[in-house]
Amino acid sequence: MRLFGAPATPADRPTDAERIRSILTAAHSMTVVTDGLRSEVRHLDGSDPMGRLHLHPVEPGGGSEYRPSIRLEFTDIAPTPVRDRVRARVTVLGRLLSPYSDLAEGSGADSTCMEFDRAVLETPEGLAHVGLEELDAACPDPLSPYEAGMLTHLLDDHHDLVTLLLRLVRPQPAAAVLRALPVAMDRYGITLRLEERRGHRDVRLAFPSPLDDVEQAGTQIQALFSAARRSSHRNTLPA
Repeated sequence: MRLFGAPATPADRPTDAERIRSILTAAHSMTVVTDGLRSEVRHLDGSDPMGRLHLHPVEPGGGSEYRPSIRLEFTDIAPTPVRDRVRARVTVLGRLLSPYSDLAEGSGADSTCMEFDRAVLETPEGLAHVGLEELDAACPDPLSPYEAGMLTHLLDDHHDLVTLLLRLVRPQPAAAVLRALPVAMDRYGITLRLEERRGHRDVRLAFPSPLDDVEQAGTQIQALFSAARRSSHRNTLPA
């Protein structure tokens, strides 16, 4: 049985493919690079940009035909004012099978066809390469469209509860911690960033069980707060 607020294990984290799909779902902009030309696509409608692309596997013998290369770049930025706000970068690589102008200009056409090469996830932990089959099978996190609003609400209106969560951190934070801020939330739990004078570290606190939809978030978050109140671990942050 998982303990309330227990540090997360690898099984309690999104897979690389799920992380990519979640970042794409929450993206408000992207950079499109094709044939060396860069264009910024802003004001995405909140839907997964992959829904505006038909991704095709690499076709045998396709190298004999000229197909412009395309690279889609996404940056995942923490919604809270933490140090080093870039949480991850995603790059989708491939070749165009049809013009991408509709994708960039938002003209309302059905989609652009793209021969998919790979998706690359870059995080502080390193690089991960994800193939088409794995990406297709992954689902975005149910909290991804709402995460930014949930984290900013928690920080702005309930900062005392963020400090309360420090009681669940093991080993206990050192006195050198200057402040703790929520930096991420997914179906598995909340991540706090503990900022010290020299650097920072992230601590994941697992929910009692993974969420299936956003409606379950309130209950799971309250469970963490309740567990923290029952803990005898004292907050070490300065008042």
